Amino acid sequence: MISSLSISNYALIKKLQLEPDAGLNIITGETGAGKSIMLGAVGLLLGKRADTKALLDKEKKCVVEGEFDISKLGLVSLFEEEDLDYEDASIIRREINPKGKSRAFINDVPVTLEVMRTIGLRLIDIHSQNESIQLGNKSVKVKLIDDFAQTTKELQRFQADFHAFGQLSKKLANLLEEEKNSKTDEDYKKYLLDELVAADLKAEEQSALEEELKLLEHAEEIKIKLSQISVEFDENEVAINDRLKEASAVLKNIASFSKELETLSTRFESATEEIIDIIRDVVNVQDNVEHNPARLDEVSQRLDLIYKLQQKHKVADVEGLIKLQTQLESETIGAINLEEEIKALKVEKEKLERQMIQSAEALSEKRRGQIDTFSSSLNDLLAEVGMPDGHVEFVYKRVEPWKLGIDEIEILFSANKGIKPEPVGNVASGGEFSRLMFCIKYLLASKTAMPTVVFDEIDTGVSGEIALKMANMMRRMSGNHQIISISHLPQIAARGQAHYFVYKNNEAEKAESMIRKLEPEDRLEEIAKMIGGENPSDTARNSAKELIEMK
Repeated sequence: MISSLSISNYALIKKLQLEPDAGLNIITGETGAGKSIMLGAVGLLLGKRADTKALLDKEKKCVVEGEFDISKLGLVSLFEEEDLDYEDASIIRREINPKGKSRAFINDVPVTLEVMRTIGLRLIDIHSQNESIQLGNKSVKVKLIDDFAQTTKELQRFQADFHAFGQLSKKLANLLEEEKNSKTDEDYKKYLLDELVAADLKAEEQSALEEELKLLEHAEEIKIKLSQISVEFDENEVAINDRLKEASAVLKNIASFSKELETLSTRFESATEEIIDIIRDVVNVQDNVEHNPARLDEVSQRLDLIYKLQQKHKVADVEGLIKLQTQLESETIGAINLEEEIKALKVEKEKLERQMIQSAEALSEKRRGQIDTFSSSLNDLLAEVGMPDGHVEFVYKRVEPWKLGIDEIEILFSANKGIKPEPVGNVASGGEFSRLMFCIKYLLASKTAMPTVVFDEIDTGVSGEIALKMANMMRRMSGNHQIISISHLPQIAARGQAHYFVYKNNEAEKAESMIRKLEPEDRLEEIAKMIGGENPSDTARNSAKELIEMK
C-alpha cells in the first residue's frame, strides 16, 4: 500500500503531500481542481512518459515520490529478477528536469522506465471508465481466473517446467543448427583426415628421406669417388696407409730422445689410426652405396606426397601435417559427440515435455474447477450494482503450451436482457465496464494480495441504493486492501475512512492545485455540499450525517 505520496512542480501542483489511510480513502473536489492531475502524477510512478509541459515552474525539476509497504505483496523474486534490493518499505521516485530528461529510481537505484513500469503496476492499479485493465490481453484474462482460483503453486510449478523445457528446446535447436551448418564441412574434413591417415606420416621422416634421396640420385658418382680414395690409401703398390704406418714407426724409434719427439710420435700414431679408421668407413660406405632405381622411385614418390600435402595445407614440415591430423581427429570426435549430445537432448526434451504437460493439466483442472463459481458470483454482484440483466461467461479454450499454461480464456458479457454475450471489449459501455471491473476486483479482494486500487469516478451513472451498495462493497474491500476512490457521490464519500479534498488556490500568481485531509466537521460539510450544493441546507447536513453514521 501507499504509505506516503509527494508531488512537486507537476502541472498545477506546486507541492503536495499525502499519507493515505490503510483502508478506504475518498478524494473529492471541484471539477477542474486537480483530481485527474494527481492521477497523472501517480502515473509517472507507473512508468508513463512525460515532458517539460508537465512542469509548473519551467526552471525547476518535477519530482514524484511514493513510499510503499510491499511486505504482503510477495515481490521478493521480482526485485531479484530486476537486480534490485528488496525492502518491505520501498521508495519509487521519478524526476523530470527542465530539459525534459527523465530519471527513475527504486530504493535509490536508477532504473529504466520499463523496470519502473513492471514494478509500479504491481503496486498501484488505477481503474477508470477510460482505463481498463486491458481485458483484450489474454494474459490478463487468465490471471483473473488464477487470482480467483488461487493457483499460485500450480502456476509456479508449470512455469518452472515450461522454462526448463524452453531452455532445453533452445539449446537443442542451436545444436541442430550447428550440426546442419557443419555437415558440409564435416565430409570435407573427413576426406582430409583420411588422406593424412593414409599417408602414415612420421616425425622427422622428411629430412631422412631427403638425405637418402641425395645418396640414391648420386650413387654412381659417390661410389667412384670413394673408390679412388680407398685405392690411393689402401690398394696402390705404394699405399698411403702403408707409408703412414712406416712414418709412424720411424717417429716411434726416436721418440725416446726428447719429450717433443715423444709427443709428435704419439700424435702421429693417433692420427694414423684415425685416418686408417676413416678409410675403413669410406670402404664400408662405398660397399653399401648402390644404384637402386626402385628405391629411388619409392623415396621420390614419398617425398612428392609429403611436399603436396605441405603445399595443400600450407605447412612447412611433416610435424605441421601431424598436428593438423590430430586437430582433424579431434574435430571428428567432436562431431560424433555432437550427434550423441543431440540424441541425449531429444530424449530429455521428451521427458520434460511430458512433465510440463502434466503440470499444465493440473493447473488447467484447478482453473476450470473455479470458472463456473467465478462467473456465477459475478452475475450475482452485477445485479447488486444496478445491472440485473448483466451476464458474464468465461469460455475456456485449450491451446498449445505458453507461459501461462495450456488455457486461454475469453470473457463474454451482455448488459441487457435478450442480448447474446460477446467479448467484453466489444459490448460494454464505459459505465457498464467500470461496474463489471468493480465487481471483479471486489471478488478478487478476498482471494489475493492486491496492489493499492485506485477507482477514478467509476460511480458515474450510479445513484441511490446502488451507490450505497457500491460504497459498502468498497468499505469491505478496504478491510484487506488499500482503496483510493475519486468520487462525486456522497454515498461513497461517507463510507471513507479518510477523506481528502482537492481544491484550486487562486491567490498565488499561478493557480495551484492543493489537497487537505478533512476533519470530521469539514467532512460533514463537504458531503452536505455534495448532496445540496454550495450552500447546503440543514436537511442536507442531516442527510450527510446519516450517511456517515450508517453501518
